[in-house]
Amino acid sequence: MHYEQVAHFASTYGLIYFIILFAGVLAYAFWPKNKEKFEEAARRPLEED
Repeated sequence: MHYEQVAHFASTYGLIYFIILFAGVLAYAFWPKNKEKFEEAARRPLEED
């Protein structure tokens, strides 16, 4: 394999990988089941313990 082939493969499939990873992070962040966990984490710094 030449450098150009490796660079093309890495740029193409790397972009696809990061798009899928980003979509997974968004799905996790906006999943309704996680809402209570994130709200509790947002209130935690304001609590006095």
